Amino acid sequence: MCSGYRHTYFFRVKFMRFHFRIHLNLTGICLRLLLECRDIPILGVCLGHQALGYVHGAQIVHASEPVHGRMSEIEHNGCRLFSDIPSGKQSGFKVVRYHSLVIDAQSLPKEIVPIAWTTSTGTHSFLESQNSDFTSDACESQIRATIGYDTFSPELNNGTSWSFSRSREVKKRKILMGIMHSTRPHYGIQFHPESIATCHGRKIFENFREMTRDYLRSTFFKERHAFYTACMQVPGVSQLFGVPRNGPLEYSEDTLPFRETSRMQILGKVDEKNCVSISSLLSFPESSGRVKHLKLKWRKFDRLAAQLGGARNIFCKLFGANKAENTFWLDSSSVEKKRARFSFMGGKGGSLWKQMTFILSDESDIALKSGGYLSIEHAQGVTKSMYLENGFLDFMNQELQSFLYDEKDFEGLPFDFYGGYIGYIGYNLKVECGMLSNRYKSKTPDACFFFADNFVVIDHQYDDVYIMSVQEGSTTNTTWLDDVEQKLLHLEASPVSKLEKQTSQPSTIFSCEAGFLAEKSREQYINDVHKCLEYIKDGESYELCLTTQMRKKVGDIESLRLYLHLREKNPAPYAAWLNFSNENLCICCSSPERFLRLDRNGVLEAKPIKGTIARGRTEEEDEQLKLQLQYSEKDQAENLMIVDLLRNDLGRVCEPGSVHVPRLMDVESYATVHTMVSTIRGKKRSNINAVDCIRAAFPGGSMTGAPKLRSMELLDSLESCSRGIYSGSIGFFSYNQTFDLNIVIRTIVIHEGEASIGAGGAIVALSNPEDEYDEMILKTGAPAKAVVEFQ
Repeated sequence: MCSGYRHTYFFRVKFMRFHFRIHLNLTGICLRLLLECRDIPILGVCLGHQALGYVHGAQIVHASEPVHGRMSEIEHNGCRLFSDIPSGKQSGFKVVRYHSLVIDAQSLPKEIVPIAWTTSTGTHSFLESQNSDFTSDACESQIRATIGYDTFSPELNNGTSWSFSRSREVKKRKILMGIMHSTRPHYGIQFHPESIATCHGRKIFENFREMTRDYLRSTFFKERHAFYTACMQVPGVSQLFGVPRNGPLEYSEDTLPFRETSRMQILGKVDEKNCVSISSLLSFPESSGRVKHLKLKWRKFDRLAAQLGGARNIFCKLFGANKAENTFWLDSSSVEKKRARFSFMGGKGGSLWKQMTFILSDESDIALKSGGYLSIEHAQGVTKSMYLENGFLDFMNQELQSFLYDEKDFEGLPFDFYGGYIGYIGYNLKVECGMLSNRYKSKTPDACFFFADNFVVIDHQYDDVYIMSVQEGSTTNTTWLDDVEQKLLHLEASPVSKLEKQTSQPSTIFSCEAGFLAEKSREQYINDVHKCLEYIKDGESYELCLTTQMRKKVGDIESLRLYLHLREKNPAPYAAWLNFSNENLCICCSSPERFLRLDRNGVLEAKPIKGTIARGRTEEEDEQLKLQLQYSEKDQAENLMIVDLLRNDLGRVCEPGSVHVPRLMDVESYATVHTMVSTIRGKKRSNINAVDCIRAAFPGGSMTGAPKLRSMELLDSLESCSRGIYSGSIGFFSYNQTFDLNIVIRTIVIHEGEASIGAGGAIVALSNPEDEYDEMILKTGAPAKAVVEFQ
């Protein structure tokens, strides 16, 4: 299956839309490129590789088994594409594969030359191939021997000939991994050189770049007329290769081939004057509303939090009255191993406080797919409603663009939230991020946010407490700061309850035992897993995060006490409490997963979780289960696929070359489960804003699968209800455009007297349907147990 990753260093032949059963339908620009652009170098990856074979008569068939996120050793025939890259068993040339279809090597026409194969029919997991301290450049330094090659060289004439040798009989039992056209500069590789775990992927791109330069120089200098004829075939190609319409042929670094903007030109998707950067496609105009000049006042109390009984006691004493109505708490309740450091809490406060509630319009009208109705309640009690034609994220962007501030106001603060919006984005807002529609309407609002102007911050690393107040203009009112300071200084630590003294144990009560009713029975869920496996086999996706919901009537439950119970039994670094009283909505979240953060230095960070196993009952059993997860080929494949997906998402908005993976497939342990976590970071481009980053990556890839858009389409067809808040994100947007958002998992949503828990898991080719059901039930354990114990 084609991943859809973007590359800035090479042509990627990519289909507009594919449907595989027994044969391959080829339409659109891909066919034109391969058949008409004879003198333009093309490198096809994955589907592009298959397309190159298909258009010349080769057959596309099902592979003996789908291979997604798994690795194979590669041998090649020494052609220039693989120059300075080792070959064969134990050579260090291992690549990541994402495909369920292959070219039938026996059907290759004479003009298509095989150039690479797997060394065997087997595959490898990531940890079989790498050390645990793997970095993205590790494979590039593992060339163990110099190998002699018969370098391919183009003849300097219009009928270019590329020398080769065939060894089909020897290779026929192995899987074809690379091909080339015998007379055209067209190449295809079945594996993914851009994957984080592929060895020598960068070298392949560099080789193709050099081959393209040499080909252009040799062919187009001698046959200038042929080059301009090729330019006429596809608009914009002369600019792509840095060739002026008049004057000598020139080459410079900023006019080299394979830039993303030029790729868009050659595909005819946008005209030249609109090919500036992706930000022109993502960004929205600045707000036409009133500009707001914000002023931040704050005070710090050193080493005070523990003396006051910790974050729990501070929240309850300052904001817990009246059922904690209209309050928030971004709660780093698990801070060991520096997983998280700060907690932010507050409630309905100063003159700038407001609540925004957004509901998508009726999805039956496709023209209004991302539009919806926004209600804003202001601190003074006035409520205004409006229709947002361009959706909620557009409005949020305009709001953030309207703030003016002085960076000196928050100099010296160690955190990145200085006031602004705290709340959630529901899963259905995927229609504002590239998805065409939602099959189901959410029962809860699609987005809800408070504007937090007065709030408290706890630094768990140093035990410091900060009180913060945001005001507009030259206002110097310190009443709230004075009042909270006095409360803090006179606040007494509450005694630790018997419940708090208990040591967390692995959950033994699951949702089905706690009186929750499932949207789907065990048989229905397992049947849906089988359907996912069929989609994967047929090349529609290579990972599908199938989910469902559990529901239980709870009536007028004491939601805050329930959340306090949940956080004690299942502490998490990205936990949260949100109480939108007017919506009769409380969210008790114990998420261990970060979706995306943007800090004040412009660094984006994602921490996807893929791979989960229960904790053991004894220390020995627990360690065995942890190792079982660490070395599971299935879980490694799940994690690797999402890491590659998120590298692509971040690559859309980050500086070229800045996206990296400092931690890959670490196992983290929580109260009830072990999980496999990776960390992806990149430097945001200066012309990209906060909402651009969200649009590029939402929903989190760990909750969709890959490729993202097609996977969400398939999941919409399989799931029986809206995910609502589950699978969305909770967190903050600071007025200076920093943000930090989690993935909403391990969460109890209480709405209109009903508690719901969402759960699911990634289905990959290696999945066992019964095991997938058991994993889904495991993930409901902690929140379901909290409900049944609390009641």
